[in-house]
Amino acid sequence: MTDPSAPAEEAAGALAAFAAAVDQGVAALRHGLSAFVDALGFAPDEPTVWLVFVAAMITAVATGFGALPLLWSKAGTARWLAIGNAVAAGLMLAACYSLITEGFAFSPLRTLAGLLLGVVGIVAANKLLHSHGEVSIGDVRGADARKILLIVGIMTAHSAAEGVGVGVAYGGGRELGDFITIAIALHNVPEGLAISLIMVPRGATVLRAALWSVFSSLPQPLLAVPAFLFVLTFEPWLPVGLGIAAGAMLWMVFSELLPEASEMTKSETVGVIVTVAFTLMLGVTLMLQ
Repeated sequence: MTDPSAPAEEAAGALAAFAAAVDQGVAALRHGLSAFVDALGFAPDEPTVWLVFVAAMITAVATGFGALPLLWSKAGTARWLAIGNAVAAGLMLAACYSLITEGFAFSPLRTLAGLLLGVVGIVAANKLLHSHGEVSIGDVRGADARKILLIVGIMTAHSAAEGVGVGVAYGGGRELGDFITIAIALHNVPEGLAISLIMVPRGATVLRAALWSVFSSLPQPLLAVPAFLFVLTFEPWLPVGLGIAAGAMLWMVFSELLPEASEMTKSETVGVIVTVAFTLMLGVTLMLQ
């Protein structure tokens, strides 16, 4: 007679093996990052300004890799646009959860204030874009260009908070800084995918999407250095920045991405895609923590 608990035990074993593989992968990446920065002549123990800048630049460049899956996709159809919106929405919702959780660890009140500021800011930016008539990014014009500008702007605000996070982490020592760098770099890849899923189905090339993804993360190296030098000054504002990014993302998901996706395909399909994307992104994020 088959043991009814066997499937559950097999699933638990597979999950444990996957988690162990992720841990080993992160450890290998940490070793690789340490070897790379050591080869550049940085001190093995004490972080320096140049080390912080290079580490934050690595996290920015990693965002561009999120566009690579779009090289093998068929863009342009309404169904693909809906799927892209749903996947991007799931990834952004998981990012919001991570941002809010991290912000609450510093200051719940400041994180909540940031959430409200983020909503106010993104609504104001949306109205400003509407008031300027037709906008364009390359060959993309009108409402599609407006959505692209909004998503890039939101991710840029998000990257600013992550840049401060890298600098503050290195203020706590080389080991912590290296770990946070790897975690953010891996986290940035699906964020680049979210940007690309908005851009490519609307007519942008994969290369342009990758470049805009990297551009959205440039605040990371620009803010990581001053945050490292002035940890005590920047740290109190970190939860506000995290909240702003989360608030803007939440507005984008529920005001733009999900309504448009539901117009182009079944709401049940959108719900499944959003849930799966959210679960995968959140699972990877929790394992990295």
